[in-house]
Amino acid sequence: MQVEEVEEEEDEAAREVRKKQPNPGSELCYKVIVTRESGLQAANPNSIFLIDHAWTCRVEHARQQLQQVPGLLHRMANLMGIEFHGELPSAEAVALVLEEMWKFNQTYQLAHGTAEEKMPVWYIMDEFGSRIQHADVPSFATAPFFYMPQQVAYTLLWPLRDLDTGEEVTRDFAYGETDPLIRKCMLLPWAPTDMLDLSSCTPEPPAEHYQAILEENKEKLPLDVNPVVHPHDHIFKVYTDVQQVASSLTHPRFTLTQSEADADILFNFSHFKDYRKLSQERPGVLLNQFPCENLLTVKDCLASIARRAGGPEGPAWLPRTFNLRTELPQFVSYFQQRERWGEDNHWICKPWNLARSLDTHVTKSLHSIIRHRESTPKVVSKYIESPVLFLREDVGKVKFDVRYIVLLRSVKPLRLFVYDVFWLRFSNRAFALNDLDDYEKHFTVMNYDPDLVLKQVHCEEFIPEFEKQYPEFPWTGVQAEIFRAFTELFQVACAKPPPLGLCDYPSSRAMYAVDLMLKWDNGPHGKRVMQPQILEVNFNPDCERACSLVNLC
Repeated sequence: MQVEEVEEEEDEAAREVRKKQPNPGSELCYKVIVTRESGLQAANPNSIFLIDHAWTCRVEHARQQLQQVPGLLHRMANLMGIEFHGELPSAEAVALVLEEMWKFNQTYQLAHGTAEEKMPVWYIMDEFGSRIQHADVPSFATAPFFYMPQQVAYTLLWPLRDLDTGEEVTRDFAYGETDPLIRKCMLLPWAPTDMLDLSSCTPEPPAEHYQAILEENKEKLPLDVNPVVHPHDHIFKVYTDVQQVASSLTHPRFTLTQSEADADILFNFSHFKDYRKLSQERPGVLLNQFPCENLLTVKDCLASIARRAGGPEGPAWLPRTFNLRTELPQFVSYFQQRERWGEDNHWICKPWNLARSLDTHVTKSLHSIIRHRESTPKVVSKYIESPVLFLREDVGKVKFDVRYIVLLRSVKPLRLFVYDVFWLRFSNRAFALNDLDDYEKHFTVMNYDPDLVLKQVHCEEFIPEFEKQYPEFPWTGVQAEIFRAFTELFQVACAKPPPLGLCDYPSSRAMYAVDLMLKWDNGPHGKRVMQPQILEVNFNPDCERACSLVNLC
């Protein structure tokens, strides 16, 4: 096979029609055809070909690689049909490649390794692979192939039917998707589509959605049990695989046991699944988890149940969020509406169920967001473009977030406790809506990378400094709004029976970490207010790290 570059005369109307057809982005209309010159007179479904990769990276490293790897920017610009002059990388050329690459990017991820090693990898096929055009009925299919002995990735290319010499090699850019509306959205990077007429309304999913999640999680709901009443002098035997609990639990009413079968309390690090068996055989055993608590701790579920408080748009305390798997058309419509209205269109893509800002990206590129859907299950949330900032004397006004630990004692009645000693995380660079891939400007989680500066401020030191910077906003009032948001969140989470809500299991107790930011908003009569924005709710939070950071232990 060989690449044939077609440069044909066409009038302006024909050129506009061609531009609307899906293609990898070049102004030239490239075709890949089966030819005798390549040594192949024809291709059959038993043929398999290897395509090399021209560039492999993780999104957060893309800009740096384009600036530093010799020849990479020049090659990518040529591959993408971007004019590039001179030897040194220019900021304009780098920005163009970073935008255009979403028409060429493909992705894979490793199934094994650490959380960091399993993050999605994005790659661009070589000039041959990148010039294969889209077709709804393709002649070929492709798939990434990682050859472990050499630690090298290729793309496999194979024909879907017998092909004659001269036929075009095509693939389906939305392979596997059968829904016409979803396909239209997935192909939007190559075929611009106006979706303004589509409603961006996102009502809460039906009950079947939650039932499917329950079955996918293989969680078995408990039977109804009566609370067990222990005498006041009862010594509880605790079985745990959490090291901080094992090393710090010194109260005389508790003793550790190595036997799970003898325990009165199970304090597990991993998710518990078979509540039914536990309720049948040991109904009095206490557990540090609630059935269906994933409705709080998984980001797409959190956004769904929050709509019970704020309707399809969501409540004021949660950024507008879309599930990219199930609500992609609504998101595209909403993005295009904001674009037409001239409103801010910065967004943050997050995996459903990861913490520590892993595989999380800030962008204002619709193409980027659409393509991120192909990696891991993700939500996209409105990026807080007007955060309340904290003045750091060493760097300027930076973003910060706040973490509170809450204890859910029971669902019915709802009994929720908040530990008013909170801790803080800060960005390391002054905030601005630029350099969106600058981690230290747009993110606050610095304690997992030893090369990053970790700013630590105890909450008792933070409050007077905050009130000095914002004298019109005493922290007691800000915190009251935060607690009001927590109350609403847990009310809606417990408002419906499982699997639509948290299960009322008398033997469950649970601690969660709620991460939030503050943003500027308009209150009554146009008065500026600080609006809490809940970012996520974390299961089984790492209190040991938090305590060591703020010297609470």
